[in-house]
Amino acid sequence: MSVNGKTLFITGASRGIGKAIALRAAREGANVAVAAKTAEPHPKLEGTIFSAAEEIEAAGGKALPIVLDVRDDEAVQAAIDKTADHFGGLDILVNNASAIQLTPLQQTDMKKFDLMHQINTRGTMACSKHAIAHLKKSENPHILMLSPPLDMQEKWFAPFTPYSIAKYGMSLVVLGLSGELRSKGIAVNALWPRTTIATAAIKNIIGGDKMMQTSRTPDILADAAYEIFTTPSKELSGQFLIDDTFLQSRGVTDFDQYRVDPTQSLTPDFFVPDDSPAPASMKPVTT
Repeated sequence: MSVNGKTLFITGASRGIGKAIALRAAREGANVAVAAKTAEPHPKLEGTIFSAAEEIEAAGGKALPIVLDVRDDEAVQAAIDKTADHFGGLDILVNNASAIQLTPLQQTDMKKFDLMHQINTRGTMACSKHAIAHLKKSENPHILMLSPPLDMQEKWFAPFTPYSIAKYGMSLVVLGLSGELRSKGIAVNALWPRTTIATAAIKNIIGGDKMMQTSRTPDILADAAYEIFTTPSKELSGQFLIDDTFLQSRGVTDFDQYRVDPTQSLTPDFFVPDDSPAPASMKPVTT
């Protein structure tokens, strides 16, 4: 299977993981709708929908930048319909947009919880809902959530219950929607990183420059997503995939290529199940 000539709608694609997935598909000749809020440069965040679109086209794809707040249901429908009309269809939806605040409930303003819930869980539902009619017409339709396995352990919720609920909500959409759409041949899967990924969230919210150095690059998720998209949709659905384990199953053996700094030990991400062994060492690379 190939994504050449196929159309992807990616939320939060102006930077980070979303942009990496877009560029990986663009190198194979895909069309990409860059759906995100950032139309003007931000002082702390690099990239806009327009700069991302330029990179996508330079990589060999076609791009359609769209200013979108996934909390706006009418805007979501209009954006997805515009994408299908512009490129002649829709083949892949990537629900990547996400909000994060790692605080316990007592330290979380309910407005912040509402924001996380509306972007993470509700935004994922809205985008999926409005994409289905178009995806039904695709030869190999996929919906992918950047969300964790449903590993219901107290340790994943106790430190930051509001965020965990909002993020696991995306995975609950995978669980239900994969069953709802299986007979229609639309694949619905989740993809999650084993380690922290060098993104603006890591740098500005979680761990600063130090944790950036102990992370992998977004390319590992982009490569894993590409493997999902090029698998027949009827053969892979309802799965909660960890990036390196899935790539290993597809023949990848070199995981050091994804390290930001090979001299540093990798930092494990949240929500990775205890019974998911790493296929490669997380320790520093020695020469």
